[in-house]
Amino acid sequence: MDLSNILVIAGKPDLSELVSQTKGGAVVANLVTGQKYPVFKNDRISSLGEIRLFTETDERPLEEVMQNIFRKLEGKATAFDPKKAESKVMFDLLGEALPDYDRERVHASDVKKLFSWYNVLLAAGKITLDEEEKSEEGQDK
Repeated sequence: MDLSNILVIAGKPDLSELVSQTKGGAVVANLVTGQKYPVFKNDRISSLGEIRLFTETDERPLEEVMQNIFRKLEGKATAFDPKKAESKVMFDLLGEALPDYDRERVHASDVKKLFSWYNVLLAAGKITLDEEEKSEEGQDK
């Protein structure tokens, strides 16, 4: 799974995927609607591939956290709406998927975004297991 082309753009809803780069910025497509639009160098853009989640010992790449959640939920979406769910429910699921997350530095707003992004990425077919895990699962069956 490669999240380097999946972008969070300040002021824009949902996640976007990089379609192409231009001289003054880029063209992106909204992952939910598929609508394409330009973004510019002065827009605040973050790649999901660069985002990390604090753990008690270090930081984990968002890709690894998403794969852990995917395995825990057996490839299904969350049973709750991250925008409306109680923080405890979300923190409990995160604790099952990533037991050593840093309980002091990971905030409710972070977890809400994490599970919202997870659901969007899952619906868009962007969450996959690593090649090693796919081959291990195939051997187990």
